[in-house]
Amino acid sequence: MKILDKYITSSFLSTFFSVGIILFLIFILQGIWLFISEIAGKDLDLMFIVKFLIYYSPIVIPMVLPLSVLLASIMTFGTFSENYEFAAMKSSGISLARAMKPLIFLIVLISIASFFTANNIIPQSQYEFIKLRKNILQEKPSMAISAGQFSKVADYYIKVEKKYGEFENLLDDVTIHKVSRTGSGAPLVIKSESGEFLSNENSNFLQLILYNGYYYEDVIPKNYNDRNRMPFAKSEFKKYIINFDLSPMNKMDVNDSEVLTHQMLKISELRYTIDSLETIRNKEIQSFTDNIHQSLSVATTPVVLDTVKKSKTKTSTTDLLSLFKGYEKSRVLEIAKTNLSNIMYSIENNKFDQEFRSKNINSHWLSVHDKFVIAYSCLMMFFIGAPLGAIIRKGGIGLPIVFAFSIFIIFHFINVFGKKVAQEDGITPFVGAWMSSFVLTPLAFYLTSKATNDLGVMDMTNLFDPITQRIRQLWQKIKPKKKEENE
Repeated sequence: MKILDKYITSSFLSTFFSVGIILFLIFILQGIWLFISEIAGKDLDLMFIVKFLIYYSPIVIPMVLPLSVLLASIMTFGTFSENYEFAAMKSSGISLARAMKPLIFLIVLISIASFFTANNIIPQSQYEFIKLRKNILQEKPSMAISAGQFSKVADYYIKVEKKYGEFENLLDDVTIHKVSRTGSGAPLVIKSESGEFLSNENSNFLQLILYNGYYYEDVIPKNYNDRNRMPFAKSEFKKYIINFDLSPMNKMDVNDSEVLTHQMLKISELRYTIDSLETIRNKEIQSFTDNIHQSLSVATTPVVLDTVKKSKTKTSTTDLLSLFKGYEKSRVLEIAKTNLSNIMYSIENNKFDQEFRSKNINSHWLSVHDKFVIAYSCLMMFFIGAPLGAIIRKGGIGLPIVFAFSIFIIFHFINVFGKKVAQEDGITPFVGAWMSSFVLTPLAFYLTSKATNDLGVMDMTNLFDPITQRIRQLWQKIKPKKKEENE
């Protein structure tokens, strides 16, 4: 039995590493294509390219590892069935479950290794990867923006139609949108015919000089009723200088919430951050509630009490307007209308802030669950791939690739969909992160049970007999009804 276990393990490992290396290179090339605009034609040295690939490589592991396990399982056990090796095993009294036994321990080790990678290596690589991209802004200011699209630099979104010059620091047709850190500031739009980036390696500032342009800025009046007029300010300039502070980007302070994202944290750090974020959110909600109650009492109570005190007759009416005279009623209604408008405006702003905080908290929870999902997906993909390979009885790179990619696309689509809905508070982060596993785990149990009951040596169509029988029964019920309607 030891010889057979070694043979099955060596066959699986050779296929796993071969498939894994190929998939790894494919996803790495895809990553390079995504960032080609940042690294192509920038006169970057070889060491930077090597660091770029090293820091980006662990990021693709959550995609490569489950797919490699699935494809290697299908190919390995499909080859055993195609070459009648399973028939020889069965004649010797070795079942599919016994043949899978030496690989189960191996897959468990791979799952543990994937969890360790997701919890320790990937966060550090994400940190170093973003740090590498941000540090080059001082040495290569042209990399801060890409031609033909908006690029974020500090609190500005910059778009240029063309970059030229020896260091590509000369710009044509510049459009800039400035945003505040809170998202509630007045919008500012700047346009200029040309511009120039200036930087110094010993300076923490990146300077942008704009020539021959103008800017628009919305003005937010204090009176809420005047905001419907949408006032703005416009000015022209011959030369306009903007200084970008790069020190937060280059220092990469771990306490900076804009730099340190949930993808760069371990589970212990994520839980600590989530507790802090939830505490801050609860305090903000309580503070906002207290402010609303206080503003309502301060705005309305003095007017009503003053009128009630002046009233000589006692009344138990619930119609407070009956206590006021004609001109006083209009004043009270105007005050109520103004207060209501201010409160609605405050609620809308607070709602936006709370939605942002909830999304941030959900993203952190999704990162916590993702680390466990990656480990579990490797185990699940093995129990889908191994029995499926025994059932289809095909090895090589033909049919197994079709099945593997079909299953993985379904897994990835459900995973992305679940995370998106969970981030928007449609479902809990736990359900969103594990949704794909909940959907495919029954398939793993179903395939394993069928394959262990010798379905692997039968025709593939037997696997779907329960489904096809239900469809035939349903069709037979619908068909007579259609005949009766036609008659």
